Amino acid sequence: MGGVEVHALRGVDLKVEPGEFIAILGPSGSGKSTLFHVVGGLTPPTSGIVRIEGQDLAGMTERQRTELRRHAVGFVFQKFNLLPTLTASENIEIARDIAGNHQPLSHYFKEVVKVLGLSNRLDHKPYALSGGEQQRVAIARAIVNHPRILLADEPTGNLDTANSELVLNTLKQLNEEFGQTVLMITHNPEAAEFVSKRRIEMRDGLVTHDDY
Repeated sequence: MGGVEVHALRGVDLKVEPGEFIAILGPSGSGKSTLFHVVGGLTPPTSGIVRIEGQDLAGMTERQRTELRRHAVGFVFQKFNLLPTLTASENIEIARDIAGNHQPLSHYFKEVVKVLGLSNRLDHKPYALSGGEQQRVAIARAIVNHPRILLADEPTGNLDTANSELVLNTLKQLNEEFGQTVLMITHNPEAAEFVSKRRIEMRDGLVTHDDY
């Protein structure tokens, strides 16, 4: 039987400025997760142009996209994806090892750890951390290499209200105090309203609203 071609994204035109915090909203199947994967270089686009640092991901090989992700893109997912046998510090450091970054931890990162409220939790393994703390470790891991853009896919999806607020406050602080560019996918309009100055709404692979 012949396959059916489905276009998850259709004519999306999006420009993200350095230092922006953008929230992308939309129902399931709207294309927001596909956009996340394309912007992050996880899924190559079938057409169009996707540029990060002036480089077009569409024309890259898988190896080239992987190399770009290592230093230019940080990822935070709904699941924390921490290695249970490693401490919080080791879970963060592994991202540096993968990127081939063997320089001493920068003053920037030490300040970020303070903002994340992890200074006294770095020696703990995931089982000894709350859900909110685990997600903040995941955020620290995502930004340890000082990426140009941080992509967060439903970062509060597995958290209760109190921990969700802590994580959202953390992302907001990283953006406002350190100029971290953030692109966050969420189904929660209140979360989007709280953290971002620019909201984008998607439906059926199209951008239906943009505060830009």
